[in-house]
Amino acid sequence: MTESAPRVPGGARPGVLMIGNFLSGSVGVRCVCEDLAEGLRSRGWRVLAASSAKSRVLRLLHMLATAWLKRARYGVAQIDLYADLAFVYAEVMAASLSVLRCPYALTLHGGALADLALRSPGRLQRLLKSADAVTAPSPYHQEGLRQFRSDIRVVRNGLDLSLYQARRLTAARPLLVWVRAFHETYNPLLAVEVIRLLSAECPEMELLMVGPDKGDGTYGQTVGHVRAYGLSDRVRIVEAVPKTEVPLMLREGDIFLNTTDVDNAPVTVVEAMACGLCVVSTNVGGVPRLLCDGRDAILVPPRDAAAMAGAVRRIVGDPPLASLLSANARIAAEAFDREAVLTVWEELLWEISGKDPAGSEPKPR
Repeated sequence: MTESAPRVPGGARPGVLMIGNFLSGSVGVRCVCEDLAEGLRSRGWRVLAASSAKSRVLRLLHMLATAWLKRARYGVAQIDLYADLAFVYAEVMAASLSVLRCPYALTLHGGALADLALRSPGRLQRLLKSADAVTAPSPYHQEGLRQFRSDIRVVRNGLDLSLYQARRLTAARPLLVWVRAFHETYNPLLAVEVIRLLSAECPEMELLMVGPDKGDGTYGQTVGHVRAYGLSDRVRIVEAVPKTEVPLMLREGDIFLNTTDVDNAPVTVVEAMACGLCVVSTNVGGVPRLLCDGRDAILVPPRDAAAMAGAVRRIVGDPPLASLLSANARIAAEAFDREAVLTVWEELLWEISGKDPAGSEPKPR
């Protein structure tokens, strides 16, 4: 059930510095941190967010400038942690906050952190140990990174379920939807291959693909494959849309394809589930901890077009299965209710800030 008010006491909230990619205004990609920042503001928290700079160098500089120049305006911080270059951002910001004696939480994102744990275990352990709290949106990193930090907490990615009109399908039409960024990690070419395999046997099969071009050439390859296979009348590609339009895009189909090669707790999958779509996903990373094969989704091996096409064929040809997946998907999505998740975040931020919600002074660090 959605809660109308937080359970935490209503004292004056300390300012919170949020470090992540706030890029929806520049590149059209809205990360979870933007929704969290918006939710905390709605509950009275003073949120400083960094950074919205498109350039990676400027982004890091803005993060540092915000942390140092506005240090009197916040008393607790939260840092999004990804692998690769974003990991360096987190290291730099964690070091800065430690110097400033500001408590902070790290939030683990992206399936690639598992690879980083193999390549640079020492760096990862040092960073995780330095934080006052570490959270993960699914049990995937909680379990996989337990050797580096035993008290990782699962705090799900929140979703405003009121924006997603749930449908209880009694049968699934051969209308497929793919929503993700056009990048090789998310393997949009697999979705095109699925349509190619099914097009001859199912003339009414269609695919809607929605997402921003991440600039690695994958978008052009996807368009090229659609044309080469003669599927231009079957596949419609829409570049990035505002977050508010994602539910509308999802409702155009009955089956959602998640084709990624690496994943943790994909928000778009939960959005599709909230709309009551039948989900077919690759069985990678944290996905098996998010979805239950045969109950609320069908899971297939990564990069296996035949298996994914077979799953789509099975759902379309078996109305009772489609109805079961649709109903259970919406039920599973209820666990991501935004208000409940915000309450957990408030409790965590109060805890690590060392400040009593009633307004007493922070505890010495």
